Amino acid sequence: MSVLMYLIPIALLLGLIGLCAFVWTLKTGQYDDLDGAAHRILIDDDEKPPES
Repeated sequence: MSVLMYLIPIALLLGLIGLCAFVWTLKTGQYDDLDGAAHRILIDDDEKPPES
């Protein structure tokens, strides 16, 4: 039972750290361009430039 006295605060601390990291990613704009990555995979940039 005394182990729970250590595990519960550790679990709460880790949860708080994860929540802070998530809020930080929201504030820095990590999720602003959700369609950009989906469209970038469709761009064919493997073509060689025309030689002159």
